[in-house]
Amino acid sequence: MSFSWPWALPALLVVPLLLVARWWLNRRRKRSAITVSSVALIRAALPGRTSWRRRIPVYLFLTGLLALAGALARPQATVAVPSNNTSILLAIDVSSSMCSSDVSPNRLAAASEAARNFIRKQNDGTRIGLVAFAGIAGLLVPPTTDKDKLLDAIDDLKTVRGTAIGQAILTAIDAIAETNPNVAKTGVDLVEPYPNRRVAYQPDTVVVLTDGSNTTGVEPITAAQQAAARGLRIFTIGFGTTEPSQMMCTADQIGDGSQFGRGPGGFGGPFGGRRALLIDEDTLTKVADLTGGRYFRAQDAGQLNKALADLPREIGLHKQRVEISVWFVLAGALLVFTGVGLSLWWSRVPARG
Repeated sequence: MSFSWPWALPALLVVPLLLVARWWLNRRRKRSAITVSSVALIRAALPGRTSWRRRIPVYLFLTGLLALAGALARPQATVAVPSNNTSILLAIDVSSSMCSSDVSPNRLAAASEAARNFIRKQNDGTRIGLVAFAGIAGLLVPPTTDKDKLLDAIDDLKTVRGTAIGQAILTAIDAIAETNPNVAKTGVDLVEPYPNRRVAYQPDTVVVLTDGSNTTGVEPITAAQQAAARGLRIFTIGFGTTEPSQMMCTADQIGDGSQFGRGPGGFGGPFGGRRALLIDEDTLTKVADLTGGRYFRAQDAGQLNKALADLPREIGLHKQRVEISVWFVLAGALLVFTGVGLSLWWSRVPARG
């Protein structure tokens, strides 16, 4: 919780000052006390009240005064609120390893189908952009609500050598900057290099789906620092198994620059002597943690669909400071009136017949 007018916080001292004043008055009253012949007669004349009945109204009254004094400082709370200006940048790995058939029929086909399902399930007002990356990264579709355009672009995905995860993140940042004036492009130097722990998250989000590790271009951690500095969260998904498998891409899935020998059932061949490409889970986890996102692991099509479906609900929400002074005023007034009311009720003199 923060305060718009922190200089008004000294108003809270009104309660301890009242307590000091009460103590001083009680002390003076004792000095000027008169002697009476019978204390029992005075006690009999006073309405009977237990100790807790004397204290509760005072506590309620003082707590109410504290709430009213706190309202003067205009307290604010950071809450997650829905946004009508949300963009989700979906960055899909189309490196050659996406031809691996450890996920049937191959990783690219399974990832494409999961992306289609993800797009179809989003609200009509949610803008989605599509980034494809291999040795380089490119923006295929800027953030849009046109789902058909996105689905058509996914149908045209083709594999190319290389994996530029960091460059994909930077491309997604620049795409968001085109539609969100509060997000600076990657070429702009920010006054504070890493203010992500102090600024509210933007409503825009980046989702990176990859089956390997960064092999070229800027490091993913460096790119994630750029996203974090702009209040952009990144959710990462590591896709595929760790077992070597045959490379099985169809002719339509092979882009320029891919070099596969023809194998049975399409373009393909085993990994052979090459080391199986492993997911860099450590880096993907650090990227997500650094930006306030989350890392997901998906070893098959079912887990991938679940990972996309289970993306935290804060996608489409952003954190905003909301003034809550009115709640302090309402609570304070209720406590004060309750304390006064109980004091008057319990102090009333019962009618004598």
